[in-house]
Amino acid sequence: MIDIGANLAHESFAPDFDAMLARASAAGVEAIVITGSCAASNESAFAFARAERREGPQLHATAGLHPHHAARWNARLAARIAELAQMPEVVAVGECGLDYFRDLSPRPAQRAAFIAQLSLAIAAKKPVFLHQRDAHADFLAILREHRSSLRDAIVHCFTDSAAACADYLAIDCHIGITGWICDERRGAHLTDVARMIPADRLLIETDAPYLLPRTLRPKPKERRNEPAFLPAVRDALAAARGESAEQLATATTANAKRVFALKQLAKQLGSDTN
Repeated sequence: MIDIGANLAHESFAPDFDAMLARASAAGVEAIVITGSCAASNESAFAFARAERREGPQLHATAGLHPHHAARWNARLAARIAELAQMPEVVAVGECGLDYFRDLSPRPAQRAAFIAQLSLAIAAKKPVFLHQRDAHADFLAILREHRSSLRDAIVHCFTDSAAACADYLAIDCHIGITGWICDERRGAHLTDVARMIPADRLLIETDAPYLLPRTLRPKPKERRNEPAFLPAVRDALAAARGESAEQLATATTANAKRVFALKQLAKQLGSDTN
């Protein structure tokens, strides 16, 4: 399996980073895309992806600015994200998009930073890693305007409606499903959504350390989510779609390798060290 979205730059992972990776590997996670969401996490994600490790999952990174931080967008940050996007270890631009649920940055600033990052993704010829919450209409309008020029688009941590999912599929996006589908209180609607996503558009992720799957047994003593818990997402999603866990793992792994160009990346990194 490939965890296409984990916030491993989060401070909660610092005390046991290597042990956390070992648990992920033991759980069948062969690669993790570490989410960059601000200046600091971009640098940490890139450093983790670049560091040489003999064991554990392959680590990759994204570089971007989350809409919560959109008010911090400036020319210097834009230039650094553009620079990082040229690195082979950085496989997507983002996390970027719109969040009108918390509105931690003014909406005009969110839209401006989102559009700017779409342009960076187009220039770098990298996919874009997207965030949207309670902003579907504006988000879709902006994304639709740029979609034909983007190499690919991943709607990360999808929790919205079936109608919203249909809109994203109509413009050829990939859909990332998290442990939200394991939450019977607020994720029940994702059972129906899961069935409408074509097998070649589906991706799985933990969004660790957030969204700990409620189906885990026994329940962890701590509330921190981690990539080792990705099988819980796989199993819930497979059950919703009427597929085996093995089928779903095979399909989503192939999709992740394709959308993030991980096979080409492995060849490129191999040639760089020869």
